[in-house]
Amino acid sequence: MTAQWVMYGIKNCDTIKKARNYLASSGIDYCFHDYRVDGIDDALLQSFIDQLGYEALLNTRGTTWRKLPEAERDAVNDAASAKAVMLAQPAIIKRPVLAAPNGDLLVGFNDSLYSAFIQEKS
Repeated sequence: MTAQWVMYGIKNCDTIKKARNYLASSGIDYCFHDYRVDGIDDALLQSFIDQLGYEALLNTRGTTWRKLPEAERDAVNDAASAKAVMLAQPAIIKRPVLAAPNGDLLVGFNDSLYSAFIQEKS
């Protein structure tokens, strides 16, 4: 089996919908990994953190972050504490995370970012 593109996120997220539409209209074959349905394990999240850094993955502007108790938010000060929160609350992970067939990752979405990333990795 050949490696393929994988998009990680949450199905009902508006940004995910835009990114999925972009991939479909660009003819990119990919599979979708929904954190709420498929979950996210420690090893996968650690691979994201190793490549992108926890700061790029932790969505501190979203509802999930704002709903956390202040003490929990204040306790997030390194990769280990951020990972614990992201494993417990996968909706707090910035999305989408797009994995190229070679394993390189891109977080977030806009047309030009995706276009450049896909062109470079295809």
